Amino acid sequence: MRSKALIALALAAGGAFAAHAWEGQASPQPMPRPAAAPAQSHGHAAIQALFDGYVADKKMPGIVGAFGRGDSPTLFVSAGAISLDPGAAKAGPDTLWRVYSMTKPITAMAAMLLIEDGKLKLDQPLADIYPNFAKMRVLTSPDTSLDSVPATRPITIRMLLTHTAGLSYNISAKGPLLKEYERLGLLPGAINAAVEAQAKLARPKSLQDFAHRVAQAPLIAQPGTTWSYSIGLDLTAAVVEKVSGMSFERFVQTRLFDPLKMRSSYWTVPQSEVARFADNYLIAGTTLTPLDPAKASAFTQPPSFPYGGAGLVSSARDYDRFLHMLADAGTLDGVRVMKPETVRLALSNLLPPGVTFNGVGGATGGTQGPRMGYGAGGSVYLADVPGGASKGTYGWGGAAGTIAWVDPLKKVRGTVMVNYFPADRWPVRSDVVRALYADARAK
Repeated sequence: MRSKALIALALAAGGAFAAHAWEGQASPQPMPRPAAAPAQSHGHAAIQALFDGYVADKKMPGIVGAFGRGDSPTLFVSAGAISLDPGAAKAGPDTLWRVYSMTKPITAMAAMLLIEDGKLKLDQPLADIYPNFAKMRVLTSPDTSLDSVPATRPITIRMLLTHTAGLSYNISAKGPLLKEYERLGLLPGAINAAVEAQAKLARPKSLQDFAHRVAQAPLIAQPGTTWSYSIGLDLTAAVVEKVSGMSFERFVQTRLFDPLKMRSSYWTVPQSEVARFADNYLIAGTTLTPLDPAKASAFTQPPSFPYGGAGLVSSARDYDRFLHMLADAGTLDGVRVMKPETVRLALSNLLPPGVTFNGVGGATGGTQGPRMGYGAGGSVYLADVPGGASKGTYGWGGAAGTIAWVDPLKKVRGTVMVNYFPADRWPVRSDVVRALYADARAK
């Protein structure tokens, strides 16, 4: 990668973000394992040294980055292994990681494809698809009471995609509302096999049942009036399934994964691929404790239903291909996946009038940043950052530390894959930015 390309990467990364993260039918069939590709580290000493240092300091077992500009070959940088176990496989471009809320942009693009097809409209009332959402109620004191008043406007598809529907999340709800979410089984995300076994007892068994149960829960705000991180993208998955007439997993596989040749993205990791699946860890102080070992992972068993907000496992290579398609206005390797106008709309500020997005807390993988709006499943910069990201830079992060961004103007993109809780235990985002700048200056 030439000097100008690396400088562009560094500039975009300087304004990119690892925003908040979280967090029924057959899952995709196992695809042939991609051939291993060595990390490209020549001329990128700072980013390689950063990753090597993380591993040497035992901050994480392994880490992989994928950085690209235009149609130049993707730069893969990796260090360490997929677990702390002796003899564990090296981490690399095809290692599998829990991407948690980096699932949300993929689910959102699935919905945008239905809008492109004319089967769904951005401002269409959700009640057109699920009539039981026609008469929602809104809590008057969401943290302390279930007292409520009628909703004054309908929930729309736009609101689901932008977390402005008034829905909540089991990771943020409090008091009586949290108990209500738990009672209804509105728990769309896996931590490990033990927790998943308990959650499955309360959860609905399909996306359509999930949608019907969501309609029974009160809202925390009037629809379209405030940004609140939520199960909106999980509900979007149900919408995609019902409107498309095929299972959500099959729609995503057919319309996104197959044409993008994303051969390492799974709702359920096949046993044949567990050998390249990273362990997930809990960090207490500086101690790494196995939380979800790959061999016994919750992600190796079929979920209650595909968690459209936090359910995917993917690789740095695969996620880079998804971002590359967005950067190239809907095409990759000459294959048209989305129309340019669909991508532009998805990556624009879709917030309802009067609603602002001010970032989210780092404790869950989020960050604060410059003036931002919100697009389809990810945050969007509303202005150029001097010396940094362009207006329109889009991205989101995952609860286990993963990061993804794309700057459509500069046509640069970045993915960082790690797996540990809490996501903000180490300042990976800012460290990566500094390393990219250092490598750019060294050219």
